[in-house]
Amino acid sequence: MKSLFTTIAFPVETELRKEYRTKNGVGQTIWKKIRFFRPDYKFVRNEGISEIFVSGLNVHIKNNHILKDVNLTIPDKKITCIIGPSGCGKTTLLKTLNRLTDSVEGVKITGKILVNGEDIINSGTEITRIRRKMGLISQRPCPLPMSIFDNVAYGCRIHGIRNRRKLRMIVKHYLNAAGLWEEVKDRLRTPAVRLSIGQQQRLCLARSLAVEPQFILADEATSALDPISSKTIEELFVKLKQNYSIVMVTHTLRQALRIADHVIFMYMGEIIETGSAEEVFNRPQHELTKKYLSGAFS
Repeated sequence: MKSLFTTIAFPVETELRKEYRTKNGVGQTIWKKIRFFRPDYKFVRNEGISEIFVSGLNVHIKNNHILKDVNLTIPDKKITCIIGPSGCGKTTLLKTLNRLTDSVEGVKITGKILVNGEDIINSGTEITRIRRKMGLISQRPCPLPMSIFDNVAYGCRIHGIRNRRKLRMIVKHYLNAAGLWEEVKDRLRTPAVRLSIGQQQRLCLARSLAVEPQFILADEATSALDPISSKTIEELFVKLKQNYSIVMVTHTLRQALRIADHVIFMYMGEIIETGSAEEVFNRPQHELTKKYLSGAFS
């Protein structure tokens, strides 16, 4: 059956018209509003300042005191690198920011985590809404057992987006943002597991971006990748900080030196020192920080 409406021609994806002219079933020229996704319109994030403020945060898991009286601020639209030796609580801190520690048996959390002024620990905030604001990229890529297209569209469908044209626009836009579109545009319906490890990690990044988070949380996101793929992810993060606040756990000091704007140094569950990358790396104030940066321990 022939459609009653003519095909819509968009100029470019980032500059979509709010209305378009077409004809109805009896040949009358009418204007219709576009109800499709526009990449320049963020349906989750607030275009104001995005900031995380942590105050007096303590995390106990069974009898272990993992995070001890953590106080810090995650700045807006910067790359914040969390550094420190293995087992110091970096990953636990990252997961607490989007409440992934809630499902851990025997966990007890006290203190405050304010996301744009909202306390996500004590306010009874819906966890799904919190996690939608914070895209998490894990140490090893974990594509879902479905096609490349469906991986990116998965979160959007969960949040109620069903329109096929809208989903196609979202998938293309965020595969482009993750630097993957040109590599996969001709095989979107193939299983995601057929991609290389580096491509899978970029796919996971696109999947996180597709639900429009305010923050990107990256837990050693390049540790399982080859040097070329690692460099690609780093370059993507540097570009993405124009629109997102990025919090990255890394064991590689060289990586933090290359891309960090802000640094948090942790040791034994405590925040030892925070500040701009230039200050922490060039003029550390705490003796422990100086020893860690000199390679005295790792």
